Amino acid sequence: MDNFLSLLQFADGLFPAGAYAHSFGLESYVQSGEVSDAAGVEAFLRSYLEGSVAPTDAVALLCASRAAKSADLPSCFVLDEALDAMKTATELRDASRQMGRQTLRVANSLPGHALLAEFSEAVANGFTPGHHPVIFGMLGGLMDWPAREMVSAYLYSTSAALVGAALRLLPLGQLAGQRILWNVQPLIANLTEDTQLKTQADMWSFAPALEIASMRHALLDARLFRS
Repeated sequence: MDNFLSLLQFADGLFPAGAYAHSFGLESYVQSGEVSDAAGVEAFLRSYLEGSVAPTDAVALLCASRAAKSADLPSCFVLDEALDAMKTATELRDASRQMGRQTLRVANSLPGHALLAEFSEAVANGFTPGHHPVIFGMLGGLMDWPAREMVSAYLYSTSAALVGAALRLLPLGQLAGQRILWNVQPLIANLTEDTQLKTQADMWSFAPALEIASMRHALLDARLFRS
C-alpha cells in the first residue's frame, strides 16, 4: 500500500480520533469575547502552533517515528511520559490521551504491527498514557511516512480541526475558514522545517494563556466542546 495514502487516512479530518469534540481552549476565548472574528481565530491558531503544537507535539511525533523504526519501545514509553508531564492543563492532557487511544483503537483494527500492539497493551494496563502525537509518530515510523510530510500533515490536521471548531463557535462562514487555513500554510511549512533535526531534549512549550483558558473551560456554564 502507498505509505503516503496511509498518512492521508490518519491525518484526515474525518478520521475518528475525536478532534471534532475539542476546541483546545478556543471556546473559552470565544465566550470571554477575546476571540470574536476571523482575525482573532487566526491569531489564536498561530499562537497555538508556535507555542505548543510544533515545539512539543510535532517534535514528539518525530522522535516516536525514529524510535518505532528502530523497534525501540522503551524510548516510546519515555517520550509518552515526558509529553504527559509537559501538558500541564488537565483538559489538554486528557484530550491528547483520548485522541491517542482512539487512534490506537482504529490502527489495531487494521493490519497492525507487533510493536504497536505491545504499546496498546501498555496503554490499556495504565503503564503509559498513550498520547496522540506519540502514537501518530509510531504509526509514521512503522508505515514509513516521510518526516516532512508527516509533520506537515499533523500541523495542518490540527489547524483544520481548530478552524472547524471556530466555525461552530462563531458566525464566520466557510470562506473565512478557508482563508485562515490558506494564511497559515507558510507558517506550517516553516515550523515543519524547524522541527526536522530536533530531539526529545529540544521539546518545549510556552502557552500559559492557552493553558489557563483550557482550565477555565471546565467552569463555563454552557459548553459545546470537551476542552
